[in-house]
Amino acid sequence: MSSSVDKAAKGGSFLLEEVDAQHIFTPEDFSEEQLLMGKTTEDFVVKDVVPKLEKIEQHQFDLSRDLLTKAGALGLLGADVPEEYGGLALDKISSALITEKFARARSFSLSYGAHVGIGSLPIVLFGNEDQKQRYLPDLSVGKRIAAYALTEPGSGSDALGAKTVAKLNDAGTHYILNGEKQWITNSAFADVFIVYTKIDGEQFTAFIVERDFTGVSTGPEEKKMGIKGSSTRTLILEDVKVPKENLLGEAGRGHVIAFNILNIGRYKLAVGCVGAAKRALEVSIKYANERQQFKQPIAKFTLIQEKLASMAAAAYASESSVYRTVGMYEERLGDLSAEDQKDGSLLAKGIAEYAIECSLNKVFASEALDYIVDEAVQIHGGYGFMSEYEVENMYRDSRINRIFEGTNEINRLLVPGTLLRKAMKGELPLLQKATELQNELMMLMPEEVDNEPLAQEKQFVKNAKKIFLMIAGIGAQKYGPKLEHEQEILSNVADIVSEAYAMESVVLRTEKAMQKQGSERAAQKILLTEVYCQEAFERIESHAKESVVAMEEGDQLRMMLSALKKLTRYTPMNVIKKKREIAVKLLEEGKYVV
Repeated sequence: MSSSVDKAAKGGSFLLEEVDAQHIFTPEDFSEEQLLMGKTTEDFVVKDVVPKLEKIEQHQFDLSRDLLTKAGALGLLGADVPEEYGGLALDKISSALITEKFARARSFSLSYGAHVGIGSLPIVLFGNEDQKQRYLPDLSVGKRIAAYALTEPGSGSDALGAKTVAKLNDAGTHYILNGEKQWITNSAFADVFIVYTKIDGEQFTAFIVERDFTGVSTGPEEKKMGIKGSSTRTLILEDVKVPKENLLGEAGRGHVIAFNILNIGRYKLAVGCVGAAKRALEVSIKYANERQQFKQPIAKFTLIQEKLASMAAAAYASESSVYRTVGMYEERLGDLSAEDQKDGSLLAKGIAEYAIECSLNKVFASEALDYIVDEAVQIHGGYGFMSEYEVENMYRDSRINRIFEGTNEINRLLVPGTLLRKAMKGELPLLQKATELQNELMMLMPEEVDNEPLAQEKQFVKNAKKIFLMIAGIGAQKYGPKLEHEQEILSNVADIVSEAYAMESVVLRTEKAMQKQGSERAAQKILLTEVYCQEAFERIESHAKESVVAMEEGDQLRMMLSALKKLTRYTPMNVIKKKREIAVKLLEEGKYVV
């Protein structure tokens, strides 16, 4: 494995270490080639997809299929496919930027995402040479469309509880598959399905199943709240004969594929949420500038300005966090040798390294988008409730993101669980740091903060990490192995970690911009960082206080609350004033601008 991979940050290590601004990727680091791929995608979506969205919403899926083929001709389906199989083998940054730009396509972006991501990537990452040769050239150009079949009526978040079974026939040539898969995106027109089953009802295993195999069928189209332009049906498997050559990966090791593909799906979903959030903000700014009430644009009202500034701060935090994670993947996976790229176990290890960050991104970005589109509807007033306005559609489409790729509740529980597993394996000195902090808390004195730009925000990040160690340490000490049953505490811990990651991401991004451009040119970034960090730190304090009160009592409670008070002491800034300054820039530019 290359030295750059060896030096790549360990997943979750940000909680225990100081991170240098020069060591993270930010959107300001996009190369000309990456921006060109983004522009190509944006032009395709605006010119070819958006005019057809209404018909696609009416389930004219022949249009979806045609558009995917057209996207394939432009190279937009082959970003993650190696060149020898007809793809472009682009870097992870370019691939993410394509995903962000597809967000403008609303529900059609799901058809695209399911095909290039969870549909094709299992073969890219875990397929053998024969499988890659047979399927990837067609998938990379849209000649064949892929889908991913994991969920079942009785197993949603419990993916490994699948009831679909596979049994090798007497001749040893085919596996016979029986079962049902639920809510399968692209199922109306997909040619290839990645299907998870249990061989002999026990070994959780993935198969490549073609629509043309006898016994494969789909149910009627589901009637959904949103994302109406994506096909969602039940996949029915009745005595389907699947050649044994189509077993993907190893028998009984399907969970390795499923969980790693989910990790990728999580950060890609977060990237899509970033794109949708920026679009919602742009539409809202345009409306606020044009809509007249009381003889002036509603943009003149400071409550509208406050909404726009808060939306921009949430979008900035999402964008900064997500591209930081994408940058870590690029560093770890992008420089693998050609030989290493073919090693499924190495790839799986690299992907799994950032499972924590993927869950954080998924939860944070999906909830930020829900907040942003809700405010977008509010800014539009009654018009926001009308289907001819884009925000009405965005509002309905947004809601699924908190359920997709593992519910946000499941992802919240994964964060502390994965951190603890890393600690037990010796990958992170978490328990050691928590013990050191307990000793430090007894003599803790609030630190003075100077007036340098971002000084207070850096202190917020530093103390947020200490608060995480404090709450996690108390929980581990009090409950031991039973901590996994204290889900409210674990959820609070996850939210503290999430806010810490987001705060650090915006601080590092802004610091990097200041070093490169100077404080004056980074003025909007500084404002967004100041606003986001103060409000996030207040949320961290609330989560921590609730957790301490739930876990301690008497003198120990008073002592822990006293320590928490020292860690959360700061001089608040005038957020109202800063949000008005942010809004001025947004309204002048007419779009999300940093």
